[in-house]
Amino acid sequence: MIDLEYLAFLENILTDNRKEKFLKVLQNRTKHFTIVVEDIFQMHNTSAVMRSCEIFGIQELNVIEQRYGKSIDKEIAMGAQKWVDINTFDSITNCVDTLKSKGYQIIATTPHENDCLMEDFDISKPSALFFGTERDGLSEEILKRADGFLKIPMVGFTESLNISVSAAIIIQNLTNRLRNSNIDWHLSENEILEKRLAWAKNSIKDIKRIEERYFEQR
Repeated sequence: MIDLEYLAFLENILTDNRKEKFLKVLQNRTKHFTIVVEDIFQMHNTSAVMRSCEIFGIQELNVIEQRYGKSIDKEIAMGAQKWVDINTFDSITNCVDTLKSKGYQIIATTPHENDCLMEDFDISKPSALFFGTERDGLSEEILKRADGFLKIPMVGFTESLNISVSAAIIIQNLTNRLRNSNIDWHLSENEILEKRLAWAKNSIKDIKRIEERYFEQR
């Protein structure tokens, strides 16, 4: 449960414009789709994917760090790490099992004999969209466990896009379709309260000292 008194205390520190911005952004946030990146060697690509998630309203980014344990490039992310939830996994199995247990279908974003184009993709089902490495694409384990395959239509000689570009194209397309649908894709009331609290804390300098003083006086 969210401590509503504590939330009100923190939000009282923020400007009215900041609070209004939070509410406006949260009305466009969704967990109906979630993004997964697998062992991305060049971490600036993961940071760029996170930025696309933030811009287009995807609340959660999942990062599988089975081989490369690197940190988010904050210059590329440009502050997006403050507003997007990052879930890290040390194995593909753990990630896939966790997402399936939350009700997501596993969608591999790669050409496949059973793939479909973005415009034909069924957006009604909660989906975890997997993006692979720059060099090798998605691993065989993910391809075997995938419930579906999604590809971007291409008409040129080049047959692939950089992962951050692919993610941006797919995220923009699917979230735009989602917002123009009758699907219930919004965050729940409790999820919105959780984000208001987390974002308020992320917005306040010296939050640890302020928290300590608040709870000492209660």
